[in-house]
Amino acid sequence: MLASPAYDIALLADKGRRDTQEDAIAARVFDAAKAGYVVIADGMGGHEAGEIASGLVIANWQAVLDDLLEDGAGSGAAMLDALPLAAMQANAAVAGHAQAQPQGFNMGSTLLGVLMLGPRLFWISIGDSPLYLFREGRLTQINEDHSMAPVIDAQARDGQISAEEARTHPNRNQLTSVIMGGAIPKVDCPEAPLDLRRGDIVIAASDGLQYLGDADIRTILQAQGENLAQDIADALLRELNRVGDPDQDNVSIAVIKPANI
Repeated sequence: MLASPAYDIALLADKGRRDTQEDAIAARVFDAAKAGYVVIADGMGGHEAGEIASGLVIANWQAVLDDLLEDGAGSGAAMLDALPLAAMQANAAVAGHAQAQPQGFNMGSTLLGVLMLGPRLFWISIGDSPLYLFREGRLTQINEDHSMAPVIDAQARDGQISAEEARTHPNRNQLTSVIMGGAIPKVDCPEAPLDLRRGDIVIAASDGLQYLGDADIRTILQAQGENLAQDIADALLRELNRVGDPDQDNVSIAVIKPANI
């Protein structure tokens, strides 16, 4: 008897208005174990740098997680240890590749890795790729934003700068943590999981999705929430294309809906 799908997951990636695609995205579901993952990496460094960095992050994540999940070790503490292990291996791989290049070669990548074990959702996040939970009509970003945006927004709340100055601040997208082969200043990897409920929608994305405001994303999820994950992902991309920002970054989107957990 075939196991029923544990999760409805859809992935998409779009180049936006950029010349190259430096994002990478992957997912895998292990239905028999009711487990799965999504991983997104947003590379930096341009052609043959950013796209290689994001590819190295994805490959090292898969090498660690696939082995454990295929071996049936997905319910123990080994899976939680696997998240920082995957990040460390990815960081070492980026360091090794960069060191083999000419002096001055720079590359890096964010990492957003989401692990589902039955109804439990764990994540590791390095960088500014957002992880959203849509529950009962409310949209919340549940991971940390490792960019200057939270600092600048706090300055606006304190009255140091205006809301418009915060929104257009030139340092807003400057990262405060990233995988570049050296020390990683900040890692968001909570030990306690998020307990998924039927009806939840989880969105993992690169920061290209944030060319839409939270209100726009929430409106789409309210309208599309009963539909398949692929319909939701397509609707988000259609709205990005409708907005048509001339600076639209690469965007990768994963939509996760609990199905049989």
